[in-house]
This record gives sequence, C-alpha cells and structure tokens, in this order.
Amino acid sequence: MKRDEDMGPHHRGDEFQTDDEENQAQRVCEDDSETDSEDKKSPSRCHSRISTDSETQMWPQSYRVSMDMVSVTPPSISFLKGTNATGITSSFTYKRSQLSDSNSPLSRPFLPEHISDKEFPTSTLPADVSASRRSHSTCNEFSQGENKSSLVQATINGTNVLCGISLLTTPYALKESGWSGIILLSIIAIICYYTATLLRKCLESSPGLHTYPDIGQAAFGRPGRIATSILLYLELYAACVEFIIMMADNLSTVFPNTSMNFAGMHLDSNQTFSLISTLVVLPTVWLRDLSLLSYLSVGGLGASALLGLCLLWVGVVDKVGFHPTGTVLDLANLPVAVGIFGFGFSGHSVFPNIYTSMKDPSKFSSVLQTSFIFVWFLNAAVALCGYLMFGDSVKSQFTLNMPSELLASKIAVWTTVVTPMAKYALLITPVASSLEELVPSTQLNPYFVSLVVRTILVFSTLVVGLTLPFFGYLMALIGSLLAMIVAVILPCVFYLIILHEQVNKLQFNTLYSLVLYRLA
Repeated sequence: MKRDEDMGPHHRGDEFQTDDEENQAQRVCEDDSETDSEDKKSPSRCHSRISTDSETQMWPQSYRVSMDMVSVTPPSISFLKGTNATGITSSFTYKRSQLSDSNSPLSRPFLPEHISDKEFPTSTLPADVSASRRSHSTCNEFSQGENKSSLVQATINGTNVLCGISLLTTPYALKESGWSGIILLSIIAIICYYTATLLRKCLESSPGLHTYPDIGQAAFGRPGRIATSILLYLELYAACVEFIIMMADNLSTVFPNTSMNFAGMHLDSNQTFSLISTLVVLPTVWLRDLSLLSYLSVGGLGASALLGLCLLWVGVVDKVGFHPTGTVLDLANLPVAVGIFGFGFSGHSVFPNIYTSMKDPSKFSSVLQTSFIFVWFLNAAVALCGYLMFGDSVKSQFTLNMPSELLASKIAVWTTVVTPMAKYALLITPVASSLEELVPSTQLNPYFVSLVVRTILVFSTLVVGLTLPFFGYLMALIGSLLAMIVAVILPCVFYLIILHEQVNKLQFNTLYSLVLYRLA
C-alpha cells in the first residue's frame, strides 16, 4: 500500500466527489486521521479526489439538490425544521448571507454557494480498481441512515419519474404506428431499461459520481459536463412547455366559449387558458421551500393510474365501447410513435439521483425492473383501450375524446389539469437555478434577481407553448431529439468511454448500433 504522496497524479485525481459532500467528507477524514495518527506508516484513509485548480468553478453546482426534488421521495415531514426540499438535510450554505434579516422568507437566497471551487478530474480508474476503492473507502460513506431511500421508496420514485404526461398520448402514438406499435413500445422500453443499467455501471466506476453531469464529465471532462447539463435542462424546459399546452387544451374543453382581450389582442379559449395556467403556476416557482410540491408530485403515480381507470370506466361502465379498427403498421408515421414512446421511458436524467439516494444501491436493478415493467403495462393498457375506443379519431390527449358530460371524464380532465400545477415548479426549478448560477454577483437583492429570472423563464414557456401548440407533435419532437439523446445515445457513449476496458466485441457492436440508429 502506498502513501498518497507516493501516488501519481493520475491516481490521486481519478475519483470524483460532488461539491455538496466535500466538506462532510473532509470532516470524516479528519476524524479518521486522528484515529490513525499513531501508525504513521499506514496509508491515508482518504484519497484526494479533486484537482488543485482552485480557480475553477464547475457549472452547474445546483444540479444534484434541485434534481433531488424531482427524484427523491421526502422520507419525513421535516422541511419546517430547516431541511431542503427533499427532506434530506443539505450541506450547502447560502451565499449573500450578509442580508440584514436572514430569517425573513424574502431575504433567503435561492441558490447555494459553491462549497468548493475545485474542479473534478477528467480521468478515471479502471473499473476494478475503482470498485475496490469504492468498497473499502470510508471517506464517501455518510451517516444519513434514515434519510436514505428504502427499496420501496426508490421503486415509487422510479415509477413516478416514468409515469408522466406521455401516458395521455399513447393511444395517439398507437394510431400513428398501427397495432404493431405495441411491439415498438416494448422494444423502446427494453432499450431504455438497458441504457439505465449502463448509467448504473458508470456510477459504480468511481465513488464520487452522483449525477448525470458527473458521468458526462468523467467521459469528456468539462465540455461533457456542460453539454450534458444543457441537454438535461432543455428536456426539463420542454416538459414544462408541454404542461402549459396540456392544461390549456383540457381547460378549453371544459370551458370552450371562454375568450378575452389582452393588450389589444383577442385570445381564444386555448390561448386564454394558456395565459391563466402560466399565471397559476408562476407563484409556485417563486416558492423557497418546494417540500409540499415534492410530496404532491409523488402523487403523479396515482394520477396516472387514475387516468387509466377513468378511461377504462368510460369504455366499460359508461358503454362507450371498444371498436377494433386501424392498420397493422403505418411506416409513414412511425417516427412520431417512436418519439412519443421514447419520451415516456426517458427518466434517465434523475435515475442517478435515485441510485445515490438508496440505502442499498445494489438493489437498484430491482428498482429499474419493477418501474419499467409497471410503466410498460400501464402505457400498453392505456394505448390499447384508447385506440380501441376512439379509433382513428383519437386526439393527442385521450382526455379530449372522452364525453365531457360523464363523471369519469370530468375526473380525468381535472386530474390532467391539477397534476402539472404541482410538477411544473419542480421541473423548472433546476433550470432556473442553473441560470441563476450564471448571473454575476451584484449589489441587487438576490431575491429580486431570482424573481426576475424565474418570471422570465416561466413566461418564455408560455410563448413557446403558444407558438407550438401541438401537444402530440411537440412530444414526438422532444422524444426523438432530447429524450432519446439523454436516454439512449449518451448512456451508450459514456459507457464506451468510461468502461471501455470491460466492453467486449458483441457489446461494443450493440452499443454502436444503438447510437447509429438514433443518430440516423
């Protein structure tokens, strides 16, 4: 065993550690060094994991904490006692703490400060060495016990991440692809499950990898981290645009004759409710503590199941009936179905957060299996029911086809309206936090700066939603471009780069084919 000072720079800089854990790791290592001080010949129990470039600040610093709000179920209602939005006490401290009234809700800044200005290294150890250090190192073990997710919690988190707005569009996707779309849905689910396991293996390659941008940095250095983060934030932003469109579409079916004049322009029902929906979600984006919304968003799983039950109820109990029709395969519109189905299985941006939040990360494969199987079954069932009920007249959201006078239809519509109100702030906050990191420190009130940034960001989703008010085609576009890049291409590329020594010829050809297929 060698001392740290005897190890080359490659060995000292090949393990990763996130900024929000650096201080805690240092405290643990200091305690360990006191214990080991009597044996000067024994190696240090804490290896240096970061480079010495203290001038560099890595963007985004806020990714892990903000994405935990989306991916991690709060274990207890303790946010009133000073925990962050996930219920897990954050080691981040807040910048601009010199404000006069630190207890005032309006004076607490949105962003955490950079705990460390040090840069992650761009090199990685071979997987066997990293795995050995991972199993023996005590510096990356934090005693958060009760704050870690159990297997059941992690499974709920994973399923909730996959159960999203794409469920509403699966009957429309089946119409576009034909009945063979069920096979396509299954293939995409298997591919996305496989690439999710690749991300897990990348995380296990070094104990300091915790988030998707960390993996991007391990593969391609700083450019990889920045490019990966931008893609992930664009995906979240696009989902928020879809929320605005979805709420407006469903509200306009309930109140079809609504209109208004605004700034000299006449707004029809859809445009009016797009504006109203934006104004409703805007205050939630201003909130400091998103703990309540984090709890409500977990109900997304229940909301998806409720939508499926309402659809089945309308078909069976309310006797709308099932009418087999359509084609077996429609090659011309198949890309639309690929994009929509791909969007529904793209939870990869938060899977690393779920993995690192688990008490026993070795059970993450079980989490993925259960989540993907459940979501595949739910999507397939809704797609079949919706297409059998409404045939080729099915719209981009099946709730728009359901008879408005039926109770089950009203429940489905209002579920579709209320759910995005809870999720919007959780998805837009990571994007807003990343932009706020780029704003230089000024003499302005930090709350005012954050308020302006978030307000502009929210209204920009309204503008995009009004410009591209086509829910199904926009989802297909997002799925084909952003979601498939995040869920298929990047995991394959990162795995080939980081763990290239473990890749055999068959696996290389498989991953290479997946990348080429998605780029084609």
